[in-house]
Amino acid sequence: MPHDDTAEHISAEGLAAQIPAGFLIGTATAAAQIEGAIDEPTRTSSVWDSFSSQPGRIVDGSTTAVTADHFHRRSEDVALMRDLGADAYRFSLGWTRLQPGGSGPLDAAGVSFYDRLLDELHEAGISPFVTLSHWDLPVEYEQGWLDRDTAHRFGEFAGLVAERFGDRVDAWITINEPATVTLNGYALGLHAPGRSLLFDALPTVHHQLLGHGLAVQALRAASVSGQVGISNAHTPVLPASDSEQDAAMALLFDVIHNRVFADPVLLGHYPEVPPEMADLFGAFSAVPAEDLDIISQPLDFYGLNYYMPSSVAAGAGTGESPDGVSEAMADLPFQLLPLDEYETTGFGWPIAPEYLGVVLGQLRDRYGDALPPVFITESGASFDDVAAADGSVSDPRRVDYVARHLSSALSAVTLGGPADGVDLRGFFVWSLLDNWEWAAGFTQRFGLVHVDFDTGQRTPKTSYRYLQNVFRQRRVT
Repeated sequence: MPHDDTAEHISAEGLAAQIPAGFLIGTATAAAQIEGAIDEPTRTSSVWDSFSSQPGRIVDGSTTAVTADHFHRRSEDVALMRDLGADAYRFSLGWTRLQPGGSGPLDAAGVSFYDRLLDELHEAGISPFVTLSHWDLPVEYEQGWLDRDTAHRFGEFAGLVAERFGDRVDAWITINEPATVTLNGYALGLHAPGRSLLFDALPTVHHQLLGHGLAVQALRAASVSGQVGISNAHTPVLPASDSEQDAAMALLFDVIHNRVFADPVLLGHYPEVPPEMADLFGAFSAVPAEDLDIISQPLDFYGLNYYMPSSVAAGAGTGESPDGVSEAMADLPFQLLPLDEYETTGFGWPIAPEYLGVVLGQLRDRYGDALPPVFITESGASFDDVAAADGSVSDPRRVDYVARHLSSALSAVTLGGPADGVDLRGFFVWSLLDNWEWAAGFTQRFGLVHVDFDTGQRTPKTSYRYLQNVFRQRRVT
């Protein structure tokens, strides 16, 4: 599918005219990437604190210690969102800030921080979307999501949080991108906790999904006022050629990246796979029916994180993945190939907004009436954004990226579009701020707002001003 030049350079007025009434547009962040303040007296260590302190784990050797210092600059960041005109803000809760050590009651200091954040968001007219788990776990959970007990502890944490904040949150996301947690954290060794188990990582799929289901139960038992859903990263998978081998490996990657996560949540069962692949998925062969009942409780919405399509070829590769080189990945029977016809982000990811409509259409076709309303809970790009001599930061490629992806999503769900019939409710730009980008450290900037990581100074970029104009034009029309 070639690059569509006609979609470039969308004016703020033109994009605003596409946005239907009631459609939410917001920004998103994650606690571990922006909060810093890991030495606050009652906060305890997370798996990412531990992982980032290990030599060689993070590209630039940076850690979670300060990141974007949102903990101390919370009010400034809320003011930036207010001035932007954003409808909503998606953020995650730091588990170890709220529940030190991952057990016992919620901590008063941690509760106070999020209390103030929620109050300030409401005062600014910004709808809070809260993620309970965005890749973060207490370091005390030695086996992490390999241990079934982690799911139960997560459900308990959800219940405590729901009782405390349940009347002030408009939407709850239980778990963010369980696919990335399993693949990068447990299969390929690229993210915390740094395990390289390949297909032996698949128990973490089930335990995350069970944790999701238990969290849904806890939220609803607390009668929270907000909607309840989950977010996962989906990638349209393309065979690298017409060969049967590439088609088989593309199917395998589609199953392990997309379907083993969405099928149990939306259909109540794990996907069927060809007999020759069955041994790889033995972890799901004896899943208790009651677990699937918990996992597949009806949701108010499904969160889609979209960044790129994937091209898959049979045969071992060099270990290249979208998030770095993994020695373990070189032992897989497939490899991910670049899509050379597309421009790329700073991460080297292909910029292909038309595939956002493709993945929305796949969700519709695969899940039909079982698919609830959809929010695009993340979409964004990293670029090498540099402050000019006058302090301004121009990022025209991000302007183009955000405009084309939002326009593509809106067009896809219109009558006759590739995802006609999908009830698309909103779009969250990743990210509000330049942040600490996991294993990439400070080397990749995703923000609408530039952050000087030495001083903490915030500078709205051109993309911020563009979206600000979109919001203003939308109010005018």
